[in-house]
Amino acid sequence: MNSKKLSYPDCPIIFPPPIKKNGGIVAITEELNFPLLYSAYLQGIFPWYNEDEGDDVIWWSPELRFVLLPQDLHIPSRLNRFLKHNPFTYTMDNAFEEVIINCAKIYRPDQKGTWIGSEMIKAYCELFSLGFAHSVEVWNDNRLVGGFYGVLIGQVFFGESMFTLEDNSAKSAFVHFVQAFKECGGKLIDSQVYTDNIARFGGKNISRTAFLRMEQDFLFQELKKPLNETFCSLANKKN
Repeated sequence: MNSKKLSYPDCPIIFPPPIKKNGGIVAITEELNFPLLYSAYLQGIFPWYNEDEGDDVIWWSPELRFVLLPQDLHIPSRLNRFLKHNPFTYTMDNAFEEVIINCAKIYRPDQKGTWIGSEMIKAYCELFSLGFAHSVEVWNDNRLVGGFYGVLIGQVFFGESMFTLEDNSAKSAFVHFVQAFKECGGKLIDSQVYTDNIARFGGKNISRTAFLRMEQDFLFQELKKPLNETFCSLANKKN
C-alpha cells in the first residue's frame, strides 16, 4: 500500500435504499466506474452481476452481511501446522491485474460464467491506481500460485475474490493479512455474502443495520501503521 495519505473524495452518488423483496438490490446501472464504486462502498453497497451473460451492473446491500472481525480470526489446526513450514513468499500490490485476472478464471459450479469480466477488471484496476484497491500475492519459486484482492477505505477492508493454484496458498495469505490488518488497527473485513471458506476463519452474518453502523464508525479512521510493510514483514517471517 502506498504510504502517502489518501485523499478521500466526497460521495458524489447517493444510492436508493435496498428493496427487501428483491433480496437487497439497490440499483441497476449500465456502467461501472470509479464514482459509482467508491460511492457504493461508502454506503455499504457492492456490485455483483454476470458480465458474460450481458447483465447490467446490479448493486446489492443484502439484509444479512457476512463479515470477519480481526479479533475473531480462527486458524484451523491443519492450516496452523502448514504455516509452521510455509514454502511461500508473500507480497502486496505487486501484481494487482494478474491477481484479478486469475480470480476471474476460477470455476464456480453455481455460476454459468464469471462475475469478474473485462468491465470489472478495468474498474478495479482504476481503484488500484488511485490507492483504494489492493492485492495480496503468493509466490512459489517466482510463480504466482494464489492471492486475493479487495478495497481498503480507512479501517475497513472489503474482500472481493481470491484464487488458489497450490494448496493453502490463498488461505495462508488471508491469515497473514488478517493478522497484519489487526496489528495496523484494522477493524472490519467485509466478505459480503456467506462462504464456507471465510466461515472457517471466524466469519459471521450480521444485520445490514449493524454492518452499516460499524462501517460508518471505521471508514474514515486511518490505519496506525503501513499495511503493506506490516503484512510483508509478518507473512515472510520464517519460524
